[in-house]
Amino acid sequence: MSARADIGDTVPDISLETPDGGSVKPSDFKGKPLVLFFYPKDDTPGCTTENKDFTALADEFEKAGAALLGVSKDPPKKHQKFIDKHGLAAPLASDPEEDGLADALGIWVEKNMYGRTYMGMERTTYLVDAKGKIAQVWRKVKVKGHAQAVLEAAQAL
Repeated sequence: MSARADIGDTVPDISLETPDGGSVKPSDFKGKPLVLFFYPKDDTPGCTTENKDFTALADEFEKAGAALLGVSKDPPKKHQKFIDKHGLAAPLASDPEEDGLADALGIWVEKNMYGRTYMGMERTTYLVDAKGKIAQVWRKVKVKGHAQAVLEAAQAL
């Protein structure tokens, strides 16, 4: 397990799969801020709300010059169903099962629920500046009001 990436660190340039079968990586966004939000699972209540909140503010992020990218370990086909079902505007990408971006950032962590231990995504958002450095980090995100707080930080960059 790698150390957690923090403010001032360069985001690892690890390729992610897009729902259309293509790929995307953090360096594709160099020259403009990037909101990289990691969430545990498509179509679960908190993750659906978080994605809808970012979608509702997508135009505002665009006006601020910031790109959005939501990431989970779900496969691309599942992402596409999730996007279609909820009319999501924020692009989604799939992180590889092993040695992915979440691993490199230190947010693919051991979780515990009902006495069962498993590996899972720690809901985390990174605001990455135009040079690819982490400008701000939100860890163990509480969904309510989160997208708005990230927007305000992006506008202030």
